[in-house]
Amino acid sequence: MAGSGNQQPRQPREGSRRPVPPTAPRQPAGAPVRKPPQVLHISRKDDEPVVDTSAPIAADPPTPVAAPMAVRPAPQAPEAATISDDDRFETASLEGLTMADLLGPAPETGRKAARKTAPAAAAAPGQPARQVDDFDFDEEAFLAALDENEPVGVSGEVVPGVVIGVESDGVYVDIGGKAPGFMPKSECGLGVITNIKERFPKGLAVEVLVTREQNADGMVTISARALALRQSWEKVRQMEKEGKVVQVKVTGFNRGGVTCDLEGLRAFIPRSQLQDGENHEQLVGKTLGAAFLEVSPDNRKLVLSEKRASTAARFSEIEVGQLVEGQVVAVKPYGLFVDLGGVSGLLHQSCITGGTLRELREVFDQGDRVQAIVTSVDPGRGRIALNTALLENQPGELLINKEQVLLEAGDRANRARLTLRQQEQAPE
Repeated sequence: MAGSGNQQPRQPREGSRRPVPPTAPRQPAGAPVRKPPQVLHISRKDDEPVVDTSAPIAADPPTPVAAPMAVRPAPQAPEAATISDDDRFETASLEGLTMADLLGPAPETGRKAARKTAPAAAAAPGQPARQVDDFDFDEEAFLAALDENEPVGVSGEVVPGVVIGVESDGVYVDIGGKAPGFMPKSECGLGVITNIKERFPKGLAVEVLVTREQNADGMVTISARALALRQSWEKVRQMEKEGKVVQVKVTGFNRGGVTCDLEGLRAFIPRSQLQDGENHEQLVGKTLGAAFLEVSPDNRKLVLSEKRASTAARFSEIEVGQLVEGQVVAVKPYGLFVDLGGVSGLLHQSCITGGTLRELREVFDQGDRVQAIVTSVDPGRGRIALNTALLENQPGELLINKEQVLLEAGDRANRARLTLRQQEQAPE
């Protein structure tokens, strides 16, 4: 019916062969008309995109119903095939340039760059602004300021100071830094300090060892005890080098030996190095003479020997050219060992007689008393060289008249000393 809102599509009559085209969907009322997408054309010559901004961009392009159109290639400029890369990129102007010329000068860093970028100093109205380089610079004042703020005291360094304060837990010492050095009570010296204020009165000049460098507050930890220990070890090493015998007082004992004090250091004497090692606990409180066996500051090890001290004392009494008397205690293939009262001397087979010796026991045997001239003394190695051939008036006299030679040994020793002096003065 005409004017009806619900119209039905026309049905083809039966027998008709003409196809009915499909009806396109209707757009809702008031909807904007959608346009086809834009085409972006890029020119090879100028390399600049040309965008047609006259039409708005469609937010949702519709699906085309008609068959897609064939896309024709964009026409090429007739001169594009004839332009070379050198002309296109103008490389002729770069000819003869180096990489440094292309990169340009290196950017400045450090103080020069800071000076260039620093803003001008504020100036009074009407006055030109001053740059950083225009200000006066006093090098001496700058160095003096650095010296004032320089840290004082390096670990292990000995520094002088003055006591400026005493507390219950330690002492404050002025060592020249921006803050005083602190010395704990346990580091105030060797041994036990009962009254720290009497030991360190204010104004006392002291030398201390820096044990810890300054903290955030500038305070340095110092020690008088560490410095005293260092000085004691140096003194003990010097005494060992000189081979001295020291007097020590026994302060304690254990299963292995006794302990004693030497220059503020704790020393140890093994039982095997004591003259009376079986009753070593009874030696507490007594004073003994001792020699050095081992001195090791790194390991804090100090070992002494009473027996070696007696040997060292005996060595100090013996000198070259002296006539000594002893007893043969051992016979070896190369000579005889003679006990000289705490020390042993060697009478070599070549020094027994000036004659031909058929057997080593032909002149002296084990247990015999011997008088001999000392020809060499080596305390460090504990060796004493003896000689009886120097007592003979003629070579081999000991083989035929040994009793007469030993009886006149005192008078013949003077001649033997003269012979030794001549041998020492003779050119080699």
